[in-house]
Amino acid sequence: MGSPRNTLYTVPVLLVILIILELTSLSKSAPDYTSLVYKGCAKQDLADPTGVYSQALSALFGTLIAQSSKAKFFKTTTGSGQTTINGLFQCRGDLSNVDCYNCVSRLPILIDKLCGKPIAARLQLFGCYMLYEVAGFSQISGMEMLYKTCSGTNVGGAGYEEKRDTAFSSLANGIGNANGFYTTSYESVYVLGQCEGDVGSTDCVDYSYYQNGVPKRSSSSSYTSPSSSGSGQNTGKTVAIILGGAAGVGFLVIFLLFARNLTKKRDDY
Repeated sequence: MGSPRNTLYTVPVLLVILIILELTSLSKSAPDYTSLVYKGCAKQDLADPTGVYSQALSALFGTLIAQSSKAKFFKTTTGSGQTTINGLFQCRGDLSNVDCYNCVSRLPILIDKLCGKPIAARLQLFGCYMLYEVAGFSQISGMEMLYKTCSGTNVGGAGYEEKRDTAFSSLANGIGNANGFYTTSYESVYVLGQCEGDVGSTDCVDYSYYQNGVPKRSSSSSYTSPSSSGSGQNTGKTVAIILGGAAGVGFLVIFLLFARNLTKKRDDY
């Protein structure tokens, strides 16, 4: 197989999850950590007549799953030469080791089901994500939007934008000194942020707050159509934005979840 030429955002180094809620119990309104948020599948299939790539990919998945029982982030490679495959996983900082393992264990099966065996793939659940790519697979520079979904309902109430911006600013100020995982709140806004395991604190701060909005999507992405497993069911409650960039630059995920009724005992995710 020749050197892959397609472009895919598969080596992000920054993950930020921003969850904005009316101040109520997270357990009452947060979605299941195994719910699908986003899938990105390269259009080019893995040419593997001898099965060598499949063996390397299986070994990669096995290593990542094993490490997820004792770490929240792990990056590794398998194979050699042109058959080298790079991969990593990341769990949310507030997941237990058991929940991290249970979340990551689902990803290889879901990748196979949703993507097949492309030369690169990424799958994002609410609690974890996994990605892999065949060595030599080209990437794009700069921050580019990969996926977004927005409800048709705007947030009501005077002063919301000021509250939101203050919460985002607090996140940016605090996450650099919090080992890449930080939660805070401002009045009725709750914010959670997480940077990928190997990103520096400076980059983490730089990409955790976009005062002037987010970059536009690049037309050169080779992903198949991004999808979410439940975006249609969360109308009025969820906003999700995913941005990707070059290796060593960043990856950003934003979820905005709004509690519509503080007296509800259970959100209908």
